[in-house]
Amino acid sequence: MRYALHRLLQAVPVFFVTTFLIYAMVFALPGDPIVALAGDKPLPDEVLHTLRERYHLNDPLVVQYGIYMLNAFQGDLGETFTGQPVSELLQGRWEVTAQLAVTAWIFELVVGIGLGVIAGLRRGGIADTAVLAGTTFVIAVPVFVVGYTAQITLGLNLSLFPTAGVDEGWPVSYLLPGMVLGSFGLAYVARLTRTSLIENMRADYIRTARAKGLRRRRVIGRHALRNSLIPVITFLGVDFGNLMAGAVVTEGIFNLPGIGQQVFQSIQLQEGPVVVGIVTVLVMIFILVNLLVDLLYGVLDPRIRRG
Repeated sequence: MRYALHRLLQAVPVFFVTTFLIYAMVFALPGDPIVALAGDKPLPDEVLHTLRERYHLNDPLVVQYGIYMLNAFQGDLGETFTGQPVSELLQGRWEVTAQLAVTAWIFELVVGIGLGVIAGLRRGGIADTAVLAGTTFVIAVPVFVVGYTAQITLGLNLSLFPTAGVDEGWPVSYLLPGMVLGSFGLAYVARLTRTSLIENMRADYIRTARAKGLRRRRVIGRHALRNSLIPVITFLGVDFGNLMAGAVVTEGIFNLPGIGQQVFQSIQLQEGPVVVGIVTVLVMIFILVNLLVDLLYGVLDPRIRRG
């Protein structure tokens, strides 16, 4: 309990510092969003003053941030400069991005750890060489190349997956974009699992377990793999937040109406409240996932919890 409380208290200042920096950077962008609303037609000074007062743009940055966070804790993420609530704008988009991120994360988890275990147990063999070569290739190729190639080959030519949109729902519509989005994380998960497993297979406690006559499956699954997964879980926890935030390109390729697409559009339109609202929720998700990872550490390795 003390371990969990300690981790939770550490997350609080991280949340406020991170969201304040994001808020400051977004509203420090050049240009006046209120003036941009009018396009080529200048707004009267009275209208400009009223709108700036309504959105607290004349207040100091710290005051703006404080007002925003007070409203955010009440479920109000603000509204766009056209008067539309941000939460309403994002209502249908969170589900799309969340389903895409979960699909990609499961793909990383299952296939990445599986390939890493195979490569680690067959170090120097054909399987190990194939995994290292394949993951190197995936890391080296840009995401838009992988996305368009998979879309044309697996979607259009072979007709194995839908090529765009979410008409067929989850998981069918999300399988191909999920594999594209998760392919880069999968490469790191496989390599990290392989390296960690090879290192643990050389450890003294593994030799002791073998000397006791334990079955190879038990030695690998109960002892070596359990300890090898600690750094992998770290990466997977951090990467889930990255998948939520980094889906802009993938959602664009596969025409998925998620928050990544909305962030890109909002930056172009200088809609600061939308960008800040999205990023604030993403920060909360990121911190929550990392808190769960820290707690899982204590389950996998009691020494961490006692320390």
